[in-house]
Amino acid sequence: MRIAITGATGMIGSSLADAALKEGHEVIAVVRPGSHRAGNLADERITVAECGISDYKSIMGGRKCDVLFHLAWDKTFGDGRDDAHAQLKNIEYTLDAVSLADSWGASAFVGAGSQAEHGRVDGKIRGDTPVNPTSGYGIAKYSAGRLSKLLCQKLGMRFCWTRILSVYGERDADHTLIMYLINTLLGGGVPKLTKCEQIWDYIYSEDAARALLSVGLHGTDGRTYPIGSGECRPLKEYVCELRDAIDPRLPVEFGAKEYYPHQPMMLCADISELTKDTGFVPRYRFRDGITRTINDVRKRAGGR
Repeated sequence: MRIAITGATGMIGSSLADAALKEGHEVIAVVRPGSHRAGNLADERITVAECGISDYKSIMGGRKCDVLFHLAWDKTFGDGRDDAHAQLKNIEYTLDAVSLADSWGASAFVGAGSQAEHGRVDGKIRGDTPVNPTSGYGIAKYSAGRLSKLLCQKLGMRFCWTRILSVYGERDADHTLIMYLINTLLGGGVPKLTKCEQIWDYIYSEDAARALLSVGLHGTDGRTYPIGSGECRPLKEYVCELRDAIDPRLPVEFGAKEYYPHQPMMLCADISELTKDTGFVPRYRFRDGITRTINDVRKRAGGR
């Protein structure tokens, strides 16, 4: 099978490419020209189609794929998440990605949504959990999902939407909590955190990629799947387990920061429907995935 991936140079996209290749699929990676993360796609078996997120119309036709995964998105962190005009454009780009999939003869489209579509939730997140987004990013993700579903129905294309929770791994961005912790602890600093009382669900990037691939191959038309490990623990436990994997003697300052406004206090995925429909089961416990991530950071930093 041939799959196409937008946003293919990011942690999740490049992990998805790796997972697909391991299962014997062909991969087309849609990559922004001059991307500084192009090195994440080092496998020579990957076909690269250079195209920015705003220009999918320029590469329509001329290629073939069976499933297109749309992971590309502008303004994903910081103040950009509430940039209303930029987030509105992301909705248009998602519809362009559906049209691109159709022009390449795809029979299925998988969109990458976010837990931000739900806002604050009590209990585990299911595909039918009510949404109440509070950020421009969450509002745009939800709108993009609903509108792309309508377009896929019109085009006769199988549609699945995913709502991705907290993913970590070797290619994670430096602004994430996981990378902040690893870089600070390895650098001899003391991480300054909130009380970390949130109940959280972390999934290793390789597992997240396998979950997405499973949805693309076997997901039920029209269904929304939360992507997580299904394991929920206090965030403080994850922090301590990460610290212990580096050195249990290192200090961490809990309570040094206040929670930000609208901070979700529970973020957990119910993956029972995902498992039932696709057979996906996570392979990595947090300790295993975080050890691999720490070792990779150490290697890139020269073994510190």
